[in-house]
Amino acid sequence: MADQNMPPTTNGPIPIESCFMSQPNLNIIYPYVCLPTQAGVHINNRIQQVLYETLKEQGYYENPMTVTQGFFEVKTNQRMTLSLCLINYAFAGGAHGMTVIPSLTFNAQTGKEYSLKEEFKEGADYVTPLSEMVKEQIEERHIETFEPFKKIRPDQPYYLADKCMVLYFPLYEITPYVAGFQYFPINLYLVEALLNEEAPAYRMLPSF
Repeated sequence: MADQNMPPTTNGPIPIESCFMSQPNLNIIYPYVCLPTQAGVHINNRIQQVLYETLKEQGYYENPMTVTQGFFEVKTNQRMTLSLCLINYAFAGGAHGMTVIPSLTFNAQTGKEYSLKEEFKEGADYVTPLSEMVKEQIEERHIETFEPFKKIRPDQPYYLADKCMVLYFPLYEITPYVAGFQYFPINLYLVEALLNEEAPAYRMLPSF
């Protein structure tokens, strides 16, 4: 087991613990990054901030009768890159509950969080090629969308998984509720020329 008081090696995994938030109608498991650095403090603060914002969005604080459950999934934990998803389900009555999945991607050396835009070089048109790749997958997988797919949002949610950037669409964004979340893996080699060499996605390539 890794010594949680020692910083990780350049390529090694970051020690992560599961923490629990339990209140009436609320059971959340969330990650705590065991980094004895300011970067670790920034990462943990950001995780807790997003968790709070998610619970607020789902109406738990406004209506404590909302039954809320949550857990997390670590998608990448190597090369000083941490990419994870917080998965929260809330039910306040009606036909069904709602699930939201905020994703976070960090440089573990600095604690900086990277948006999709920041994964690419400044001024690069990343929306067009990514949109085309998503469109191709929609057609290949015969996904029925509300309307013909045109393009992703510049701030489309994403996470990193090995040598892929996975773009995803929340419930109701492009498909009906019953279809669930829609995930589209993008091979990083296909967009390598556009990647910001200081950002986490570039670190996933062997050339880093």
